[in-house]
Amino acid sequence: MARVKYTDNDVNLVARMMRAEAEGEGKQGMLMVGNVIVNRLKANCLDFEDLRSIRDVIFQVQGGNYSFEAVQKGNVFYNRARGVEKRLARQVLDFWRQHPSKFALWYFNPYGECPPEWYGQPFTGQFKQHCYYEPQANTCESVYRW
Repeated sequence: MARVKYTDNDVNLVARMMRAEAEGEGKQGMLMVGNVIVNRLKANCLDFEDLRSIRDVIFQVQGGNYSFEAVQKGNVFYNRARGVEKRLARQVLDFWRQHPSKFALWYFNPYGECPPEWYGQPFTGQFKQHCYYEPQANTCESVYRW
């Protein structure tokens, strides 16, 4: 059973976003970005209430900007999804979760060290250039469910 319901269009969106956000970090880095996308869909809390589809997550606007920089900047995100990224996207949508993105709802690529908190959320770990953050305790229990 998949972690979330999804369509072929969802696979393409996740694949394109994974590549745009983390291609330079290899398959593992792309899987971690994809996992954050799935976590946001499952969360229904904090900044991610009322997101009902992968499309809602990918194109979410917060504070006047898209949540994912790649949507706004356009570069790689608007290229066609390739087979390798589609396979990785299906893994994330079906079952894949791993530290430090396992329960993360946020990530970013800083110009220095990962801060211990990001917008008040605790740092859970780093993979290559990306820092991952999960919700503070007792603020978003749904992200910890399968």
